[in-house]
Amino acid sequence: MNLKALLLCADEKIVRVLRRTLGDLGIGVELCASAEIALHKLTRERFEAIVVDCAGIGAAEVLRSTRLAPCNKRAVAVAILDPDVGLRSAFEFGANFVLYKPVSVERAKSSFRAARALMKKERRRNNRIAIQIPLEMTSRESGARFRVNTTDIGEGGVAISLPKRSKPRGRWSLAFTLPGTASVLGVDAEFAWEGSGTQVGLRFENQTPEFARQLREWLARNSTEVENDDPPVRCQLTDLSLGGCYLEISSPFPVGTRVTLSMRAAGAELRAEGIVRVMHPEKGMGVEFTKNTPEHRALLEKFLSLLTENSNVMPELMVEPEGLETESSGGALTCVPGETQDALLGLFRNQAGLPPDSFLAELKKQRGTGAGVGA
Repeated sequence: MNLKALLLCADEKIVRVLRRTLGDLGIGVELCASAEIALHKLTRERFEAIVVDCAGIGAAEVLRSTRLAPCNKRAVAVAILDPDVGLRSAFEFGANFVLYKPVSVERAKSSFRAARALMKKERRRNNRIAIQIPLEMTSRESGARFRVNTTDIGEGGVAISLPKRSKPRGRWSLAFTLPGTASVLGVDAEFAWEGSGTQVGLRFENQTPEFARQLREWLARNSTEVENDDPPVRCQLTDLSLGGCYLEISSPFPVGTRVTLSMRAAGAELRAEGIVRVMHPEKGMGVEFTKNTPEHRALLEKFLSLLTENSNVMPELMVEPEGLETESSGGALTCVPGETQDALLGLFRNQAGLPPDSFLAELKKQRGTGAGVGA
């Protein structure tokens, strides 16, 4: 798997640093001398990362266009900023990561390690295997059924060939059996795109852990592009509630990143899935838990009680990205079942736009309100 980054930057010193850093991380660099050249390449070549010096002419347009280019709309976007430039504008233009000037090797390597982990996940998620197998699809609205053939499949969805003159829309339940396996896999899906002729794409929704595991393992066995994911990153838990947590980490993942958290303390272990709702470059990130089953809630309550009763215990925590959510699928913050108010989620919901230092001050203030455990 050859990861590739498009770089728009006229500062020779920054270019030298990034070439060295990205090369050490196994990421190829294609340098663009102007925004016009970058825009041209965005529409014709696939990149896993788009790196833009925001001081350059046309930089904002390149960031915006990345999200509009079909082959690069899921690329990881990195904005290089002067220290006195606000974060909000870079994120509004579509940046996932921010790299502050002066750009040193150490700072760049720290940021791009996190970016590379996401680049690998997105590359694998977008990888498709051409395969023709029968698939049964049932409308979740009308109950209508179709039996069709697939044309390719990946972690995020499947392409199918519809009967002529068929233009079904909406949400569907799919059932299919992968070659070499015996079990029927079932998953919800919605129409995502329409190609030439009778080919259309379906995006998987609400994947169960078992479905995701079986599909991932089958793809790994049958894909020609196989590369190990980066290992989970160690971070420090500072705040924990039934609804989410805040983590100190030098290279936080961007808002909208789906993550898996592994926590361990005093012999107890907890594995949680979440989505990043607040991100402060070089400081930390706030994660909302996305699994609200009674079983998961019981495990969280047990872990919270253990930390409350053993205030001297420092939990070990590892975080691993699972991919970037699209704007439409990221969803709003959810309510924690059985809770009238979760102070930590309230901060994520209402104070996310504060400058990092102000947010962290509010985070410190709300500790001890009974909403969770604070370091």
